[in-house]
Order: sequence, then C-alpha cells, then structure tokens
Amino acid sequence: MRFFIPTLLSFISLLILSNCSEEAESQVEKFEHPSISIDLAEILKRGKLTVLAENSSTSFFIYRGKKMGFEYEILKEFANELGVELEIKIVNNLDDLTEMLNNGDGDLIACNYTVTRERSKLIDFSVPILRTPQVLIQRKPEGWEEMEKVKIEKELLRDPAQLMHKKVHVWKNSSYYRRLMHLQEEIGDTIFIVEEDGNIGGEELIEMVSEGLIDYTVTEANIAKINQRFFENLDISTEISVRQKIAFGMRKSSPLLNERLDKWLTNFKVKRTFKYLKSKYFDWKKSPVKTADYLAILKGGQLSKFDVIFKKAAAVYGGLDWQFIASVAYQESKFNPNVVGFGGAYGMMQFMPNTGPKYGVYPNSTPEVQIYGAMKKMNSDFNNWNNIPDKEQRAKFTLATYNAGKGHIEDAQRLAKKYGLNPFVWDENVEKMLLNLSKSEFYRDEVVRNGAMRGAHTYKYVRTIYARYLEWKSVYK
Repeated sequence: MRFFIPTLLSFISLLILSNCSEEAESQVEKFEHPSISIDLAEILKRGKLTVLAENSSTSFFIYRGKKMGFEYEILKEFANELGVELEIKIVNNLDDLTEMLNNGDGDLIACNYTVTRERSKLIDFSVPILRTPQVLIQRKPEGWEEMEKVKIEKELLRDPAQLMHKKVHVWKNSSYYRRLMHLQEEIGDTIFIVEEDGNIGGEELIEMVSEGLIDYTVTEANIAKINQRFFENLDISTEISVRQKIAFGMRKSSPLLNERLDKWLTNFKVKRTFKYLKSKYFDWKKSPVKTADYLAILKGGQLSKFDVIFKKAAAVYGGLDWQFIASVAYQESKFNPNVVGFGGAYGMMQFMPNTGPKYGVYPNSTPEVQIYGAMKKMNSDFNNWNNIPDKEQRAKFTLATYNAGKGHIEDAQRLAKKYGLNPFVWDENVEKMLLNLSKSEFYRDEVVRNGAMRGAHTYKYVRTIYARYLEWKSVYK
C-alpha cells in the first residue's frame, strides 16, 4: 500500500493526472493489438464461453452449494442462447484482467466493471447491464442500535466535501480511485487515498470498514446494497458520483461477439427474467414475518404451533432433538412457512430451489412436509460428519453445513489443519478458519476449493442457533 497525498497547487495535481494518463497510454500501446484473435466463430466451434470473473456477490460465488451471481446468471442465459457451455475462471488479481483478456485466457470480463474512458482504450464494452453511482462506505457510530436517527446522521459524512483530510482505501486501478482524484480537484483540498493492489477485493475492504480496521472505502451502490445485508453497522447512503455504466468487457478483436451480446442484452433487459435477477440480487428484502401469527414462545408452554410436527419428525429420523430443528426454523423464518428469501430460498426452513426437491420440499409444500424435509436433510448432514466423534461438535458442523454448504466447511477444515488447528472441532478451531474465508489471503489458498464466503454470517448462525437450542431444551422438555 502507498499513500498519495496531493498538494493544494492545482498545476501539480494536473501534472499527476497527466502522468496517470501517460501510464494509461503506455498500457494502450501494450494492448493496442490483442495478442490473440478469438471471436464468436471460435467460441461456437469449441462449445465454450470463458468468463473472467471475480469471486464476489455480484460476479460469481457459491451459496449453499449453488453457483450464483448477478453477472453469472445473465451470462448463463447468454451461453444457453449460444448453445455453449459457460466456464467461469476466477481472477485473483484484478490488475491482471485486461492482460488476461487480451491474451485469450477468457472471452469476457464480468467483474461489475465500470465503463471508463481509459478502459475503453484497452477493451470494448457491451451495452450496460446497470447504471449505478459510487457510494461511500462508512461505519455507523458505536451504539447506533440504541440511537435516534438524527443523532446517527450527525456522526456520518453526507457531503463528499467532508472527505477532505480523510483516509480512503480503494483499488488503485479502479474507477473509485479516479473519482476520488477528481473529487479532490472539485473540493480544492486533500483526500488521503490509500492505494490497494488488485488482489484485495472491494468486498474485503467493505468488511474491513465494518470491523473497524479502516474507516472508509468506495464502491458501486449495487455492491453496497448486497453487502449491507451482512454488515448492518455500515452506512451506504452517501453518493459521490453520477450514475455510471456497468458492462461486460471484451477484446477489440471480438467484434462479432460484441455485436451478438449487445443484440441479445438489448432484448434480454426488457424481459421478466432480467427484472427478476435485478430484484433477486439488489432489491431483495426478507419477507416481513408476522410473529404473532406463528410464534407463541412462553405462551401455553410451547415454542410454536408446529411443536407436534417438530417432535414427530425428530422421532422418525432420530439423532437430533426436536428443539434443535425448531431453533433452526426460528432463525430461518420465525416459523413462517411462506417466507421467500435470498437466492430464492423458500419456506419455514429456507430450502434453496436446487436442494428442496431432493427432500420432497417445494415452495407450496405444507409446513409438515417442510419440517420433515429439513429434519431429513439435517439428519443426513449429521450422519455424513460421522468422522467427528463429539456429538455436540458434529451438531455444529451440521448447522454450518445447512447454512453454507459442505464445500465451504471442508475448506475451513483444510485451512484449520494447515494452520495447526483441529479440523474435527468446530469451537475455536474450524470456526476461526471459516471467518478467514472472506479474506483473499485465505480463500485463495491452494487448499481452498470453493472460493470466498461470508464466514462471519455462518459463524454467528451456528453460535446463535445452538445457544437458543440449549436454552429451549432446558425449558421445553
């Protein structure tokens, strides 16, 4: 990391901007003619469209065993239209994107890529898939949960001019960096810009703000919306730019691919599928739970009106207590069998669309079918962790698997073993490595096979559900 501290003398600032332009021009010369010529005909012949993607919530990720990502799902539809396979190639260092594209390592860039004049000298862009402003990522004040909104507002930056003399961490080759450079000129004062290399993802910087390791970063509003779900102590409301175009990048030697993609995107963007994907990733809010309709804790000596079903399911499958699955149901939906959640998860037990049918559970299934299906799955997960001798630890591995999928948990196990921790103990061992799976240093380790994940979410999920289960078990026999 390096600090860039501009002076107040405008001619020096302009000189710096000129040097940046010269650097961009040298890159243009380097990649003016892509070293390889692969266009639509070659892609159709080999039967595969290769996409250079970032392991992130907008580009590509694995959630509960399902491949997801706004850009991934769009390009999956495009690949189907072409009749070819979609291959995702994760790029660990975003500084390498243009070179990898022009060297033929991929056919498209899908990294929530902002269209800029400098980038357009190096590559071509599709028609935009989104238009979104850049926003400041900042922490809410300590104790914000108990504070009035007016008091919270006083502690936050609402005018971009308030960034003067503040330290902001951004990827050095990003559109955020250039926006901050121009913002300095607009406000006539210094912003301390900390240049981060491309191997530190924007979402990692967002998490660092949440954890208090840094104070500010910048990202697009669509990325900020997704991440705010995981980090409730973040504020993302301060815009620092106009709405900018987000698009897919292609080689300048692929004009037919560009033409075909543009034509397809123009039609696709007016279809319900595209509107659904936008809503699914950027506008999703958990369905409101009418607690009074489903929850009767401490009333009449029962947890919910489904207690009898929980007990019967536990008796059929064995292994796990009925209070255990009830605690999961409370966490997932507050016992509401009609909730629709992130990624299309549905019902009281929030089954994913690709998992529910394996256990006979569909969006319109009765509460009884939902509970029996969930108990069957969790009992299966519990038995699959039979190499963990301690049943309490095995139950925690089961919860983590239900929340994150087994692949990510096995990654955390391998990391635990590598770093001298016990891979068969959840508490203070595997859970520690799970927390690290959101950090590039760890999720890019050679022993990790399923990429990055929001380890903090699963960490809290396991601890919260298990503590509630123990409490309920002691009260409700």
